[in-house]
Amino acid sequence: MTATPYYESIQLIERLHRHFLDVLKVELDKKNIQDINNVQCMILYNVGEEEMTVGELTIRGYYLGSNVSYNVKKMVENEYLIQERSVHDKRSIRVRLSEKGVELRKMISDMFARHEEQIEGTEITIERLNELNQTLKMLERFWAQQTNFGGGF
Repeated sequence: MTATPYYESIQLIERLHRHFLDVLKVELDKKNIQDINNVQCMILYNVGEEEMTVGELTIRGYYLGSNVSYNVKKMVENEYLIQERSVHDKRSIRVRLSEKGVELRKMISDMFARHEEQIEGTEITIERLNELNQTLKMLERFWAQQTNFGGGF
């Protein structure tokens, strides 16, 4: 049976995500950073300059086969994140980047910038990326609708 374009897209999205995590792992290896993994790097990157709860962080990204709470704990232990109880809600724990976390986030940002420079002059144009992003957002909305118990458009 031949894969439909829909199913092929699903497989491609999964593979691309794994490939990107491999790219991030190579970057960490080049810098000899061994106390954080590629998935934790994406969590760290998604914290950015903000302070947020683990729940908010979970909504921000997809972290392949991982438990965000466990990874946050490891990043706190390795001094990439600072964790504090919320002043307003003692049940809620908020995280933010430490100085070490800010440095690593800059390294990841630099990698993104380097990749964008390398993409220039290839068939991967800004227009194509914008079109891809629009299509992926439409697919995201479609899937979100499928999780509502009524489904469909």
